[in-house]
Amino acid sequence: MHLLNIFKCTPPPLQDRQPIYMAIKGVVFDVTTGKEFYGKGAPYNALVGKDSTRAVAKMSLDPADLTYDTTGLTESQLESLEQIFKGTYKAKYPIVGYTSRRVLNEDGSPNVDFKPEDQPNFTVKDEF
Repeated sequence: MHLLNIFKCTPPPLQDRQPIYMAIKGVVFDVTTGKEFYGKGAPYNALVGKDSTRAVAKMSLDPADLTYDTTGLTESQLESLEQIFKGTYKAKYPIVGYTSRRVLNEDGSPNVDFKPEDQPNFTVKDEF
């Protein structure tokens, strides 16, 4: 019995095995490899699980900024957003999807102008 206890394997808690997703500009990234930044209790955990475009543009963790809405952002904030989007998120983290605001119009119809950020790895199908 003692030997059995030595080799007893206890899996990590479920929350430690789940992917960590966040969205910017309607693009959903898997930021799991940045767990030290985005995991539970980490500095940027507030950005996780939602489209945090405004917060990233403003470099803010204010709950009011944890939204996709870019209304009223300055030109400087929009430029910063684009640099962070390309230089950090697209460069470091895999794209795993898109928010409905990115692929659908407000009436729920498909956005015919939708262009995936990861075009070489993305296949559009008209029927399934």
